Amino acid sequence: MAAIGDYPLTNSHFRVEWGSDFRIGFTEVRGLDFETEVIEYREGNSKKYNNSKQPGRTKYSDVTLKRGTFEGDFDMFKEWQKTYFFQEGNETGSKFRRTVSIKLLNESHEPVITWVLENAWPRKVKSTVLKANSRKIAIETMILVHEGLSILEAK
Repeated sequence: MAAIGDYPLTNSHFRVEWGSDFRIGFTEVRGLDFETEVIEYREGNSKKYNNSKQPGRTKYSDVTLKRGTFEGDFDMFKEWQKTYFFQEGNETGSKFRRTVSIKLLNESHEPVITWVLENAWPRKVKSTVLKANSRKIAIETMILVHEGLSILEAK
């Protein structure tokens, strides 16, 4: 499909949907990438002195989400806290894993690209840096691991 419009989209208008019943606003999303491992192979009787290269397993990056810290809002910590039950050996739990959708929006607030993370869960929550002589916004970070990334086109 050919590109639509005269200008590329900006990266500043997006929405993150954490499962079907939960939405948290974020200021930054990183790590929406994937790569294929390379398997090198060469037969002993090959006339070429180089390896052939074949596609191997797909690797997905962890996804980093950042947002401002709000008084009384501990949603990121509460989501991470649910993984405690994994640590206890009670992996009964797809209920702790979520489908996360990250949607790049156009000027009409409609999704034009959607990245979908399968079976995502927070492996790390990082609180803000505290600094007495600073007046910056307090930013907290959550790092998600997941088992697959797909990209959906707008219809």
